[in-house]
Amino acid sequence: MTATRPETGRPERPEPPGTTAPAPWLPLAAVGVTLVLWASAFVAIRHLADTFSPGSLSLGRLLVGAVCLGVTALSRGLVRMTRGQWLAVVAIGVLWFGVYNVALNAGEQHVDAGTAVMLIQVSPVLVALLAAVFLGERFTRYLAIGLGLAFAGIVLIATATGGEHGDRSVAGVLLCLLAAVVYAVSLVLQKPLVARLPAVQVTWLACSVGAVACLPFAGQLVGDVRAASAADVGWVVYLGVFPTAIAFTTFAYALRSMSAGNLGVTTYLVPPITIVMGWLLLGETPATMAYAGGVLALVGVAVARRKPRTAATAPPPPV
Repeated sequence: MTATRPETGRPERPEPPGTTAPAPWLPLAAVGVTLVLWASAFVAIRHLADTFSPGSLSLGRLLVGAVCLGVTALSRGLVRMTRGQWLAVVAIGVLWFGVYNVALNAGEQHVDAGTAVMLIQVSPVLVALLAAVFLGERFTRYLAIGLGLAFAGIVLIATATGGEHGDRSVAGVLLCLLAAVVYAVSLVLQKPLVARLPAVQVTWLACSVGAVACLPFAGQLVGDVRAASAADVGWVVYLGVFPTAIAFTTFAYALRSMSAGNLGVTTYLVPPITIVMGWLLLGETPATMAYAGGVLALVGVAVARRKPRTAATAPPPPV
């Protein structure tokens, strides 16, 4: 009888003769690398807010990420896809890698990195809600309570970031929430795909579609690159290589050795890591009331995850 992985239900691949099991610390190291790289993306985007427009930054990052992910995906071989799967990949690419990145980049022109990551972190609750509506998963009491808590936390964050910038900060909050909603919709579309296709293949194709969708910003990208310093161009490349390509690879490696639920819990560390990095590298921290809102939103996510559900234990989006 063929053994299966408990977190995916897929048959385990037999290890080639002569190979040894990986060291126990390697999955934990992969998780650590993933979390730090994803957190650093929010800080890098905030740093580049005055140099690159939201669209040009999205295009530059996606072009680099698509090349790096393509090397990994092609080296592993591609699985034939149906017409319906291609349509889903195109939708995910436009929404997740296109709209999401542009909205997040625009949002971080008005709010600090810590505030942005706290807003994005409520997306698992939205995923659980959409899964209950469209995928037939149960709408539990915990999900209802979690939604209420997360919404209350968002209100506190929005109020706290109003400050002296008024509508500008509120606009940033709304743009980050748009990114969270688009991510949630995309993940629900992605769920059936990754059950039948390699995650790296889906991510590479979606990233490539997102880059194509952002091609109208090519002129802006050329102008921004010419005006930017070499260091800022390097940060754009960093976003494509590390938080996009490498972080997805290390996350996929960790998922092979850990359950999706246990791995999902580690995403609670992304906001504090981002806040510390933003303080050290940018000298920025969220408003005091935003911390309370962020904690309340994370509590809402935890409550919504009380009952095991695949969609609700999803990782944060590629930022």
